[in-house]
Amino acid sequence: MEKRKRPTFQRPGADDFFKRLHREVEETVLKNESLYRKNVAKSLGLLVAYFTFYFCILLFGNNTPLLFLFYILCGFTMIVLFINAFHDAAHGALFKSPKNNDRFTWVLEVFGSNRWLWITRHIRLHHPYSNIPDWDIDIKQSDLVRIFPTSPLLNFHKYQHIYMWFLYPLYSLNWLFVRDFKDFFGTRDNYVKRVADIPRVEYYRLFITKVVNILYMVVLPAQVLHQPWYMIFFAWIAMHLCGSMLGVVALVSTHVDEEAVFPEAPQDGKMPTTWAVHQLTVTKDFSTDSVVANFLYGGFTHHVAHHLFPGVGHTYYPYITPIIKRYAQENGLPYTSYPFYAAIRSHFVLLKNSGTRESIFLSGEI
Repeated sequence: MEKRKRPTFQRPGADDFFKRLHREVEETVLKNESLYRKNVAKSLGLLVAYFTFYFCILLFGNNTPLLFLFYILCGFTMIVLFINAFHDAAHGALFKSPKNNDRFTWVLEVFGSNRWLWITRHIRLHHPYSNIPDWDIDIKQSDLVRIFPTSPLLNFHKYQHIYMWFLYPLYSLNWLFVRDFKDFFGTRDNYVKRVADIPRVEYYRLFITKVVNILYMVVLPAQVLHQPWYMIFFAWIAMHLCGSMLGVVALVSTHVDEEAVFPEAPQDGKMPTTWAVHQLTVTKDFSTDSVVANFLYGGFTHHVAHHLFPGVGHTYYPYITPIIKRYAQENGLPYTSYPFYAAIRSHFVLLKNSGTRESIFLSGEI
């Protein structure tokens, strides 16, 4: 595999805006212990809700409408639990104890995914190299969709702004049963293997967790309930379709809008800005004033705050965002926030534009 120079950012100066911003956030926001307790209570509550809905499948699933209802509620709760609680724990931001954060990340294995792989993708590739072609694995996921301007342009990409409406609801199924395996066993352009050697034990866990997930989500209900096996299977599919539609809103609203910037790393890897300026440039917020959106999507609505303060729990972000906006305005730096419907629309405009030969992207400089 070709050796690539890892991107590095400019060192901030003594009076760098982010140093001042960080100091103000520490002195004014992070001392609020009630926001920490709120995050822990919310996360544990979501975990209880997920298993409550699961046991309701086993208790009430002989009624077909209730069977589908509780599967779909499991799907919604799975996504909200992942976006809020697991995501914070993976960043060491849910509990004060690193051991407790690490223990909580095993929740991802309950869903059938691999915690080691997800943390490697997200923490070691997406966050350090956000929106950088050939490095940000969360942006470059499949050849079916072209987002990076440096990715190959295939004939069918001209229709991606249409067919992705039908493929995005398959997101969690693709994640569990395609993408995980591709990152473990793929050899072509494998981002994960650039930054880590996969421990042997993770190969066993990869298969075990998926088998266990199918056993308790599909096989056990089929054994317990007086429902045809295909009804259980369709309810499980509905769970993933509905959960994915909820989750994709967050995934497409924070980095990949029609004005997204995808700065390429130069040959020597030295990026032209500091890390903090880069994060402000490539990250967007959405629906920051919505109580419902903030509850469902946690650190994704206030995503700029999350990228600048990844080690801080998402319940702090609504109080950090106004400070970020002020510093951005005072220092002539970009800050963007959309209503969620505008963010979704803007993403599909990007898909339409990036599916043609005329490129509207900015790349190389920010």
